[in-house]
Amino acid sequence: MTNHTIYNGLFESHRAAVLIPTYNNAATLGAVLADALSYTSHVIVVNDGATDDTAAVLEQYPAIQLVSYSPNRGKGIALRRGFSYAAAQGYQYVITMDADGQHFASDLPVMLDKIKENPDALVIGARNLQQENMPGKNTFANKFSNFWFYVETGLKAPDTQSGYRLYPLHRMRNMHFWCTKYEFEIEVLVRSAWKGIKIDWAPVKVYYPPAEERVSHFRPFRDFSRISVLNTVLVLITFLYIKPRDLIRFLLKKESWKKMWREEVLRADESNGRKAASIGFGIFMAIVPIWGFQLLVAILVSIRLKLNKALVLLAAHVSTPPLTPFVIFASFLTGRIWLGQTAKDLVFTEGITFDTIRDNTLQYIYGSITLAIGAGLLAAAVSWVLLSVFRKQKK
Repeated sequence: MTNHTIYNGLFESHRAAVLIPTYNNAATLGAVLADALSYTSHVIVVNDGATDDTAAVLEQYPAIQLVSYSPNRGKGIALRRGFSYAAAQGYQYVITMDADGQHFASDLPVMLDKIKENPDALVIGARNLQQENMPGKNTFANKFSNFWFYVETGLKAPDTQSGYRLYPLHRMRNMHFWCTKYEFEIEVLVRSAWKGIKIDWAPVKVYYPPAEERVSHFRPFRDFSRISVLNTVLVLITFLYIKPRDLIRFLLKKESWKKMWREEVLRADESNGRKAASIGFGIFMAIVPIWGFQLLVAILVSIRLKLNKALVLLAAHVSTPPLTPFVIFASFLTGRIWLGQTAKDLVFTEGITFDTIRDNTLQYIYGSITLAIGAGLLAAAVSWVLLSVFRKQKK
């Protein structure tokens, strides 16, 4: 049985097509089309204003579906017009391949399998970036792009610049995009993640010919500048709108609170000792005199020490209003232990001077550090005892 016999039916049952945008790739386009057509008849080509022999090559493959226009508009426009055409033909998915011959149709079944695993996911074909002939600038640019994708979405992806992708068109309806050239492939990933579309990946093969044979329409300075501007805009939107929006949505969901309580606070797989240490550390951070930075330091240290961050934050709130004045007063009284006969009462009967402020502040700092250590250790000990008595650990 041929690959076409095996897989063309799957393309039809999934309502999927292969989408190939092309611009002046006449030397490689014929082989790419023959390779794709050996797996399915559902192949869409977008001729993005080619000025070489592309039209003559396309005439040799009457089975393809063609979208053609002039002049050249850029890869982003080619993909967007390809998406619109495919959706109008009733396709639910498109698998994009580049026309320069670097992608292999033998990886199409991998993408089809991803539809069965998660029918709503946008899948990236992750390349082996360490292979021979991989351009060094591609490796750097991909790491750069992966970093900003993580900042903008909180998701880690191994290859955000691969053009071998599976797009779930049915989940991307009513999405409007800004970008027209190479930066579109970053925009569509980020904005799909913002929309709640799962971003997945699958390993694919890639062929990079030697430098003297390689044809690329990527213009390093111009296109990298456009990508940098896009990432700047996306980061601003992330922190000014997306993150606050997601937080509000999370807080408004009753299920979110239950999930957080079950998975972060209760955590059946976590030991009593770690939970007790987390509570004790939270109490310590609530009292130690670094006002304004307590929660930030608590989060960073709890991550470093692999403590239960939810318990740390809950315990750290013992110093929030209306308990703050009591914590400060208790810290001031505890400071009398260290200052002895020079200890002060928290009254300013002789007026407020630099000396009285200095003496009272010093007593407070000594006392708050002492109280923080003592209260933290006590809270950890009491928590451990109570957890040992009333909680059954998951073995």
